[in-house]
Amino acid sequence: MRCSALSGSIPAGRRAAPRPPLPAAFPGVLAALVLAALWVGAATRPADAGPPAPVAAIPAAAFLDSIGINLHVAQGNDPASYVGPLRYTGIRRARDGAGEIGSLIALHRETGARFVIFADGDLLGMLAAARSLARAGALLALEGPNEPNNFPIEYRGSIGGGPGGRWDAVAALQRDLYAAAKADPALRKYPVFGVSETGAETTNVGLQFLKIPEGAGTIFPTGTVFADFANVHNYVVGNGGRYDDNQAWNAADPTLRGRWDGLFGNHGLTWHRSFRGYGDAELLALPRVTTETGWDSTADPGGEHTQGAILTDTYLAQFKRGWAYTFVYEMMDQEGSTGDQGLYHAGAPKRAAVYLHNLTTLLAGDGPPGGAGTLAYDIPDQPETVHDLLLRKGNGQFALVVWGERRHGADSVAVRLDGPRAEIRVYDITAGTEPVQVLHDADSVPLTLTDHAVIMDISG
Repeated sequence: MRCSALSGSIPAGRRAAPRPPLPAAFPGVLAALVLAALWVGAATRPADAGPPAPVAAIPAAAFLDSIGINLHVAQGNDPASYVGPLRYTGIRRARDGAGEIGSLIALHRETGARFVIFADGDLLGMLAAARSLARAGALLALEGPNEPNNFPIEYRGSIGGGPGGRWDAVAALQRDLYAAAKADPALRKYPVFGVSETGAETTNVGLQFLKIPEGAGTIFPTGTVFADFANVHNYVVGNGGRYDDNQAWNAADPTLRGRWDGLFGNHGLTWHRSFRGYGDAELLALPRVTTETGWDSTADPGGEHTQGAILTDTYLAQFKRGWAYTFVYEMMDQEGSTGDQGLYHAGAPKRAAVYLHNLTTLLAGDGPPGGAGTLAYDIPDQPETVHDLLLRKGNGQFALVVWGERRHGADSVAVRLDGPRAEIRVYDITAGTEPVQVLHDADSVPLTLTDHAVIMDISG
């Protein structure tokens, strides 16, 4: 959004779009369970609908594994400066360029983080870097070129992207990256993320598709495979820098034709030249990741609290709406560069880092083997600005995350259970990691929600 070698750009007039099956290489915990559960729970039921129905829980580890951040080690930042922030925030996934691989491996050893690296035109160098990360257990995925409309690439003697340039070289690099990775015994199990900002295509090379279907009318032929996952930079602030109700929820909508740089405008009907891609029904199940989103604590509305609330809402909304990974831009404010989008400023955590620390700390732990189970609950008369996500931690305890997305005012709701629970602890991620309320033998929990998440730990 703000220009740097990693930052995204949101041109005016973006719009959103498909549904091929999830690739076998989908990473993370219990992927099939995750996708099934994402579409099950949280349906609004009227107050007279009878007892709450069971809702399938998702292992908390699956959500925690989806949380990512952009780093700038390849641009010269000291890798040691990221060790403390990665540990404190609980972030397990990071994105960077394909340079300084030794530093990324050292970071992995210190923090356990795994990395997505993106291509810059040097295919052989990219593959070598990925192999090094894979040998160290530090590779998460390979990614195509970063925003070629803003950062043109050179591949095999041709320039791709840039202001008004052709995209043939971009598509050729992405095609060859995918083919080479899948032919490499050391890399074939890792997913390949697509090119970001495919909506900017000036020539209809077909990058709006993961695999070009029959009758697409694209320059590259039917059957060309580019990626396992679509990759967008749907910055939650959106075009115009506004802050509205349901800001994060709407930015994560796969089919929304709104002011966000979303899936439709990059893979449904491209925002620059209106090249057709997937239909709405396909977009809802299209394997997808966000490798950049963010909120500036100075330039965007609301200051540090709003940045923290919006970004934690974004991680939750993206996961609930089917995004495999979400990478916020960025860990640290970049001096003299892209403003104040970082979770940290001058080495100190902002509220965004604190709220994220509280969220990941309260949800820490792997899901139980063999499935995450169900919990019968509902939220009668659930307002459109209230959202929920049922997780289960490694100790077997259910963690029900309920978050509000109101800019002004509050929503008063009650979470209804199918019977009394021995103990329910309620946490507010903006208040710390100690409960703000403890209930015993309760089957209903009243909540007042504004712009951020609360977590209910439910025992017994």
